[in-house]
Amino acid sequence: MSLADVCLGFILLGITAYAVLGSADFGAGFWDLTAGGARRGGRIRGMVERSMSPVWEANHVWLIFVLVILWTAFPVAFGSIFSTLSLPLFLAAIGIIFRGTAFALRGQAATIKEARVLGAVFALSSVLVPFFLGATIGGVASGRVPVGNAAGDLVTSWWNPTSVMAGLVAVLTGAFLAAVYMAGDSQRAELPDLVRAFRARALGAGVVTGVAAAVGLIVLRGDARSLYDSLTSGFCLSMVIVSGLGGLGTIALVWSERYGLARVTAAVAVAAIVVGWLVAQKPYILPPHLTIDQAKASHATLAAVVIGVAAGLVILVPSLWFLYRLVLQGRLDHEYEPLDQRFRL
Repeated sequence: MSLADVCLGFILLGITAYAVLGSADFGAGFWDLTAGGARRGGRIRGMVERSMSPVWEANHVWLIFVLVILWTAFPVAFGSIFSTLSLPLFLAAIGIIFRGTAFALRGQAATIKEARVLGAVFALSSVLVPFFLGATIGGVASGRVPVGNAAGDLVTSWWNPTSVMAGLVAVLTGAFLAAVYMAGDSQRAELPDLVRAFRARALGAGVVTGVAAAVGLIVLRGDARSLYDSLTSGFCLSMVIVSGLGGLGTIALVWSERYGLARVTAAVAVAAIVVGWLVAQKPYILPPHLTIDQAKASHATLAAVVIGVAAGLVILVPSLWFLYRLVLQGRLDHEYEPLDQRFRL
């Protein structure tokens, strides 16, 4: 295995972790958006606040991790992606900033009007960010990003059937993960009405996401045939099957209210399809224009990246493992409060 392959493995790790962990944060914003009015949606939004508070900032570490490695180890690919796909990536970055700001400030709002405005910014950003990130991946995977500074079309590179479908699946996947996770959090908080609410959302989102993924394969067959052929053969096909089985297993576990195991199978379902999607691009990093060997940086640079990342992971992985362990044990749980409670007369 070459150093370039190791760096790609790090990128794969980061994207998978962000898809499993960060997507759930964005999905929580989806349920915040669809919760209803201030009083009717107050309890749902209160659980969103409680579940996200300990981990939402930590989850974005993986996005930074991916960007730094891509920039350093594959600079030509990085420049090509971030120039041709500058519009969706810029909108995603702005959305992440506004989303985080709104989430942090909403809990300190002085009036219900302020809380509603901040909540709308948080919720809308939570839907738009994963859509734009998914559209970006779709643009790269479908071969619409050529080599060079803004060499591709600034609109059709990300607004096309594959990108739109990838963006929609990203939004739905996050909603599915969030509902599964928060059903478990509600059970731990001994809030049976919220357990039922998120259980219903998890079941519905699971079915819709599965249908969307199946439709996505049909879209790929017509719009990105080489990607479709890779996903439906060999190792990538096995990942698609694992993802499907993981999704079905999660629905079955949620139906039987076994939320601890459902967290695991939901994460496996998402991780498998991400791995299959990214491996389907090999040997290209910008299919079909730029191979991994053509895009890689110098040997010295790749060696420095591998050594630096390996050293960093020694600190990062145990720290995040300890954080999530404390969260799952309930030791970082905040006291539950419906979001509108302090504004009631």
